[in-house]
This record gives sequence, structure tokens and C-alpha cells, in this order.
Amino acid sequence: MSDPRRIVIIGAGLGGATAAATLREQGYPGEIVVLGTENHRPYELPPLSKAVLLGAADEPDWVRDEGFYREHEVDLRLGTTAVRIERGARLVVDDRGGEHTYDRLLLATGSSPRALPGAPDVRTLRTIDDSLSLRDAFSRAQRVVIIGAGWIGTEAAAAARRHGADVTVVEQAAAPLLPVLGPEIAGVFQDLHTENGVHWKLGTGVAEVSAGTVRLTDGTLLRADLVLVAIGAAPRVDLAHAAGLDLADDGGVAVDATLHTSAPDVFAVGDIASHYHQHYGKRVRVEHWANAKNQGAHVAANLLGADQPYLRSPYFFSDQYALGCEYRGLANVDTDQLVVRGDLAKREFLAFWLRLGHVVAAMNVNIWDAGDALAALVDGQLPATPEQLRESDLSALAESASGR
Repeated sequence: MSDPRRIVIIGAGLGGATAAATLREQGYPGEIVVLGTENHRPYELPPLSKAVLLGAADEPDWVRDEGFYREHEVDLRLGTTAVRIERGARLVVDDRGGEHTYDRLLLATGSSPRALPGAPDVRTLRTIDDSLSLRDAFSRAQRVVIIGAGWIGTEAAAAARRHGADVTVVEQAAAPLLPVLGPEIAGVFQDLHTENGVHWKLGTGVAEVSAGTVRLTDGTLLRADLVLVAIGAAPRVDLAHAAGLDLADDGGVAVDATLHTSAPDVFAVGDIASHYHQHYGKRVRVEHWANAKNQGAHVAANLLGADQPYLRSPYFFSDQYALGCEYRGLANVDTDQLVVRGDLAKREFLAFWLRLGHVVAAMNVNIWDAGDALAALVDGQLPATPEQLRESDLSALAESASGR
């Protein structure tokens, strides 16, 4: 693989911008072109459902300072959408008629909020403009209905309550965050929101949204000044699909352990990357910010000819009311063994998920001195017993287990 003279990056979000910055930090002297649909310079998404939505900040966390791209000769084309990839010609065509040849191509197109069919006049949350508009709407709305009780839905519910709105969350599952956390830990979040005044409509779906009313499949009618749809996101893979890249069963772009797609010299990171993860022995597609950031940093060397597998464990965090938490790893809550250390009622605890006696995921809730130990246990998928996880010094346990 010869050294590339020109690298084109499609997507000016966290993954694409981090890759561009890392290329320069690693001394790459060639041309870098980054195409981004939004008119804002690259930014991180977590503050949109946290600090910005709460009113604690008016801007997101920018990936780099405003002058970085100019000073480091990164050709950042904002308000520009890639519309076609011509693999044979090694060419990307944008919606302004621009043509961008490449030696290496990185796809970092992210994802879009899933829509609710037949539901006009509803909100979604994906961009800084969405967040600022939604924050203003929360401050004026009396009755807010949020459809979906995942991380975006629950964080938005906390923000809407902070702004004084009456909030009802509709969720088809029996509890919020159930597929990720399982019933016992999900119950902690449900109780937290109930104590803060959130109303739940669980185990039911939406039949119709119209003129200030949400009709549920169980017949309930909910009045709403504002409806937020937070039912997940879909990877933006149309461009990749049209270019003939292999897609995975999970809807993402199939990439190998090094983040290389099925096409020569084409890589993918972030929300769209269905990545073969050697630790899990299967494809993993993660839509959290840390994955986009870490994959963007990692892929830079591979764009320049390295062949290093991406091995980091998934990670995310959430802040809701007075609860803060971090999650590492990838659990199957239906089959993995849950071990809890601490006090669920006080919302100060650690949770571990064991598979065949090894730690595959861990979560810290309002406990902040265990992060390094949890990361070591999860990243190494180290062996441990429930008794050790409940009672032992976790740093010592991680050290001894890793030395076996």
C-alpha cells in the first residue's frame, strides 16, 4: 500500500474530524478533504441531550478550535453533502457539483433519528440546532410527550422536567433502558424519573399523532404541546450501498477488524461501522460518541498503511438529575449474570455482567473512583467470581487477574 497523497473524508462529525486531526498529529503531509452537510464546524453530540438541552451551555463541545482546520491545512467543506462515490475513478461527487479524487476514502456519515411513520409536527434530537430549538420549546411547553425510553429519551425527559414541563414517556418495553440494562438496573432509572415527576406509559406503542394528541395502541389519549420522537437512529449507509460496499445484517457498513470496508482503500468509522471485534468474535456496531472518537483516532494510522485491529470496548456515559453513570463493554442482559456491588436504593453502586466467569461489561453509578479498575476488567474480559466483584479490592483483582 503506497503512501496516499490525498485522503477524502465523508462526514464532518466526531469520527471524521478526529481522523483528520489525528492524521495531522501523526505527521501526514498530504491533502485532507472533509465533506460535512451541516454548516457548523465538527462537534461532539453528548452535550446536545445534556448541558445544552438543560440550559447549562449554549454550544456543544467542538472537536477542535475554530482555527485548527485552516492552520493545519484541512480542507473542511461545510454545507456540502457527498452524493456519489465512483470507486473505479476513485472519485467523490458532492451536491454542489464538486469532484474530489482520493487515494484513501473514509466514510463517517453517522446516523439519522428514526422517524415515526405518519406523525407530522414531531421533534427529533440529533444536531445542535435541534437541541437549541428543543430547549426553547421545553421552556414554553406545558405538556411534553416523549416517544422512546432509551438514553436520548430519558435524558430529554430529565431536561424537560428541569424546564418545568409535565412529561409523559411512552415505551413499548416494560421499563426504560430495558434492552441495555436488564430489569433490575432499568428499575433504578424508572424510579428515578418517577420521583422527579415523569409519567410512564410502558408496554404500549403509538397509534397516531395528530393536532396536539397522541393516541396509544392501548387506546389512551395523551394531550401534548410538544412530541419528541426518540426511538433510535438509523445508520446513513445509502451512499455506501449505492457504491456497492458490503453491508452487515445490523444495517451498517461491514468492516473488518482494521475498519477496512469491502472496497480497496475505503474505510468506515462511527455509527455506520459494523466492525468485526476480535474480543467478542462477532460484528459490533456502536452508536455512542466514544466509539466514533476512538475509531476516528485509530483509523488514521490504517489510512496511512498500518494494519492494526481496533480493540477498544464500547463506552458511554449519562447524566440524569442527580445520577451520573458510565458503562463499559457489551452485555447480553438476557443471558449474562448480573452482579451488583453497592446500594441500588441510594443509586450508588457498581454493576457487572459475567459471561462464563469473565467480566464482559460494567457500570458505575454515582461512584467515580472505580473507573480504571472497571476498564481493566472489561477490556481484558478478566475472570472473576461474584463474591470477588462484591467484596474484593477491584484494582487488585484486575491486576491479579490480568497476570494469570
